[in-house]
Amino acid sequence: AYGRSDYGNHRKVMVEFVSANPTGPMHMGNARGGALGDCLASVLDAAGYDVWREFYVNDAGNQLDKFGLSLSIRYQQLFAENPPELPEDSYHGEDILDLAKEYAKEHGDELMHVTEEERRKALVGFGLPKNIAKMKADMEKYRVHYDRWFLESDLHKDGEVMAVVDYLRDRGLTYEKDGAVWYKATEFGGEKDEVLVRANGNPTYFTADIAYHKNKFDRGFDLLIDIWGSDHHGHVARMKGAMDALGLDGTNRLDIVLMQLVKLVRDGEVVRMSKRTGKTISLSDLLDEIPVDACRYFFNAKPDTQMEFDLGLAVREDSENPIYYIQYAHARICSLLKALEEEGHSVKPGAVDLSILSSDAEHALIKELSSFAEEIRMAARDYDPSYINRYLMRLAAAFHKFYNACRIKGEDEAVIDARLKLASATRQVLANGLTILGLSKPEKM
Repeated sequence: AYGRSDYGNHRKVMVEFVSANPTGPMHMGNARGGALGDCLASVLDAAGYDVWREFYVNDAGNQLDKFGLSLSIRYQQLFAENPPELPEDSYHGEDILDLAKEYAKEHGDELMHVTEEERRKALVGFGLPKNIAKMKADMEKYRVHYDRWFLESDLHKDGEVMAVVDYLRDRGLTYEKDGAVWYKATEFGGEKDEVLVRANGNPTYFTADIAYHKNKFDRGFDLLIDIWGSDHHGHVARMKGAMDALGLDGTNRLDIVLMQLVKLVRDGEVVRMSKRTGKTISLSDLLDEIPVDACRYFFNAKPDTQMEFDLGLAVREDSENPIYYIQYAHARICSLLKALEEEGHSVKPGAVDLSILSSDAEHALIKELSSFAEEIRMAARDYDPSYINRYLMRLAAAFHKFYNACRIKGEDEAVIDARLKLASATRQVLANGLTILGLSKPEKM
């Protein structure tokens, strides 16, 4: 438990992250958001917060209509003599064609004999659960475990979306124009007023988003943290303002972490395409090529910096690769403890004479060990779990220096006891840090 604290005072915090549209494969932004969100949640947990992880599934609205249209056209193209063409703004990925083929394989051309509305409904009902299951499988493989996958459609079914409109209307914060219902967003820091309900009677995505954030607060969370791509920066003020309009103090209780884009690099060249599909590389493709440990470590970079993910570096097994360097320190200590145990020297459970640890290398290592809890607190304070990446690098470096400078084998019993105690403590702290980052702790390499 070393490193844990009560800094967060057991406040209930929800970290919502990734929340990708279930209309296609997850991409590099989702890969970065997954590592960042999960590591931040772990850091907050270690800092004494009561943490909940959530994935918001956008299974309603415009993108789902587009998903249904794209599937319908791909399906018709399998059977019709003169099939319709895919519109420019529909989904053109191979995954859509694969789903259409899969449905056709199971059900033949039965949907060629129904209305367009029935065809789309059947194809969405077939494809959406498969896509959500794939997202869950990818996240599990990525070692990201959510407390809840929250469906946007539930908000619509339960009437929570329109309830938000009524709530704002009752407080005089809406008006009607051009047949639509508008929210007076400018009164709460927005750049312009926002449409809540379109002229056709359908609520906008923003309205559902407001309802979702209200739902989160209604569940008793003291603090909400959302991990968003930097392209959503314009949405921050209006969402905080909407929570203020609902009397939920979005200014102080809703925090948004904006993360910059990711560039994949191999041999100094930017990689854009997957060899398999010819499209942008998906999270699934990446996890087939790069170890999960490396993906999680590299993507957990400082959120507000644009990062380059070096595919070549991520698979190297030498000290140039930071995750290898850290894990090697852990494995090295495990091997050392085992070798000395075979010679009859084990870590003493009680007190040993630590005043023997007087060299610069020993003091430097002790100093690093002593700062672990503070690093976690700073990571929690700044919503930046990459503090732990950098800390583990420094700790591993300090241990490797100590290992090379301070002999253990063949020394006096008191020296062996003290240095074994220090090595064992270092192994524990490395393990605790690796656990926070969701990384494995190899005992031999």
